[in-house]
Amino acid sequence: MSEDFQEEPAHEVEGPFESRLQTSHPLPEGLGAQVIALFTSTFREPKKIDNKIPPKVQATTPAKWAQSAPTQERTNISGDVLRKDQKDVTHTPENNATATPTIINTNLVPYVTLHLAALNGDWMTARNFLQLQPEAVRAKITKGSETALHIAAGAKRTLFVEELVKWMTPNDLELKNDVGNTALYFAAVSGIKRIAEVMVDINPRLPQIRGTKDLTPLHMATLLGHKEIVWYLYDKTILTEQDYIGLLISAITADLYDVALDIIQKHPEMAFARDRNGETALHVLARKPSACYSGSQLGSLKRWITSYVAMDIVEQHPEMISVQDEIVETTLQIVEPSACYSGNQLGLWKRLILSVPNIQVSYDKKLNHMQATELVKLLWKKVLTLGSDLGINDLINVPSRLLFTAAELGNIEFLIILIRSYPSLIWQVDEQNRSIFHAALIHRQEKVFNLIYELGGLKDLIASYKDVNNNNMLHLAARASPNRLSFDTGAALKLRRELTWFKEVEKIVQPLYKEMRNSDGETPQLLFTKEHKELLRQGEEWMKGTASSCMVVATLIATVMFSVFSTVPGGNNNNTGIPIFLKSRAFKVFVISDSISLISSTTSILSFLSILTSRYTEGDFLNSLPYRLIVGLATLFISMATMMMTFVATLLMVLGPGFHEIKFPVALVAAVPVGFYALLQFPLLSDMICHAYISRVSFRPCNHLLH
Repeated sequence: MSEDFQEEPAHEVEGPFESRLQTSHPLPEGLGAQVIALFTSTFREPKKIDNKIPPKVQATTPAKWAQSAPTQERTNISGDVLRKDQKDVTHTPENNATATPTIINTNLVPYVTLHLAALNGDWMTARNFLQLQPEAVRAKITKGSETALHIAAGAKRTLFVEELVKWMTPNDLELKNDVGNTALYFAAVSGIKRIAEVMVDINPRLPQIRGTKDLTPLHMATLLGHKEIVWYLYDKTILTEQDYIGLLISAITADLYDVALDIIQKHPEMAFARDRNGETALHVLARKPSACYSGSQLGSLKRWITSYVAMDIVEQHPEMISVQDEIVETTLQIVEPSACYSGNQLGLWKRLILSVPNIQVSYDKKLNHMQATELVKLLWKKVLTLGSDLGINDLINVPSRLLFTAAELGNIEFLIILIRSYPSLIWQVDEQNRSIFHAALIHRQEKVFNLIYELGGLKDLIASYKDVNNNNMLHLAARASPNRLSFDTGAALKLRRELTWFKEVEKIVQPLYKEMRNSDGETPQLLFTKEHKELLRQGEEWMKGTASSCMVVATLIATVMFSVFSTVPGGNNNNTGIPIFLKSRAFKVFVISDSISLISSTTSILSFLSILTSRYTEGDFLNSLPYRLIVGLATLFISMATMMMTFVATLLMVLGPGFHEIKFPVALVAAVPVGFYALLQFPLLSDMICHAYISRVSFRPCNHLLH
């Protein structure tokens, strides 16, 4: 090793290590806190040490150690630190063939240098320290009984680990901390594959050694979603049947669908297996609507890149579902079907495609979607081999009803896969006698609810269901849905969404149901008014506040534009009364922009005034009030933009032809307030347009999704 060995840079991570553990993929109940506690001593305790000790101490001689920490009592590592039942063993890289006892420390101060070196990846300092005290390579140097290898692995110091293991025996790598975790366990948490490779190459038994909660390093890496190290340890770990079901559930939770697919393909019986909570893999997939997402969520360019990939791979090459090159090759065939690509050309095009900003993200999402969809199909195919309705019903309804979970969360593709091959699922009801369409209605999941339109005449039968409280489907639509209302901007838009749902359900229920009373003696309309009384009041306040604020701005613009038009720039000819700049091109721009600004601001004032004088009934929030607000906001934006055009035209006329060089800077500065207004108000305007127009087509039959 060279004397110029420098401190190893840390791998890039987002945020503190503890926060990554908390915000990463979900951990089993109670495990998250223990994982964080597991690293507390390693990453926090060094800060508590007396700050008189420099951060890096060159441990070359005992004398220098004494100089660097004069206030600390020197300790005989060979004698004082060892337990009485241990021997003082001198260790060098040459005589590491046999295991040596672990050093248990009651005084951690002498190991501060090694501790900090491991944290910082400073191998040169650590090597100098170990040359003087070679037994420290296996010493437990933190309050949590971690060794230097534990610390370096957790801190992602790859080069440091590669050098440190050369000083250790295979048995040294099996040393555990207070909670029973080896250094490989720390490497699994860090997610660095190379660190794991270095350790396993020396001691192949490491993947079998369990740690916290009796979990293997493979299981912990899976929980945290570290795909590379998961695939590496997957082939190195011998698993029991219970391990496989735990790994399968963890892989699905962490979106590692390729790992889950491999488990099911090699162990088909895992499709029926239940974890400690009694759940199967299908129960977990039912709770993950983001996995089976719709391609419509992608932008137009991303859809163009990935539009036919799923069809080509899933239908023609299901065995290649996890092979990324197949996806890129399919994409290239779409872009240029007649082209034939060699291996080198394919690799080049793959790099070019994935180098486009955000394409890699959409590529990964599409790949995840394909793998998740294939996993659901494979699992459901295995479930159907049970044959009897009793066995299938038991699997999908215990411990929870996965169909209703999927409906509540909007997991439409999951439901489609199941219903296509087992149509009788549409008749499933829960303990309150509600179907999956009732569940979708309660939780305002439009895409799932739209499946009811594909049932033809059966739609009327399901719409006639009444729950145990005698609530029909319209009663359920009348109840507020707080979970979905949080997605809308402003109380008025929230109320409009609720009204849209109520009116849509009103179209499909029997006319008699509109006046039917439930067990509390309430009709659907009375229940709607009762449930949304507070929302109606908030919507009125929101509308009035928005209209009042915008009308003030529109009035100011109209006033300024009218006064500017009456006093044209440069004045008029005293003899003819004609404007002096009448023949100027800038004057024409001035007249047109001023006129548009005045007219649009006046229109905006009238729109906002009509909002302020509205009756604010429930029906007003469905159409009239949103349309008026859209017109008001749009015309206000137009008036502001044309007002700035008027300003620029006036400035150019007044300054004359001698200031042509400042035209562009002036126009650019004038665009700032317009852009700022658009940035602030466009989200509101866009939400209004979506609610007013796009919501009209939210409820319509799907394109034969169930057939």
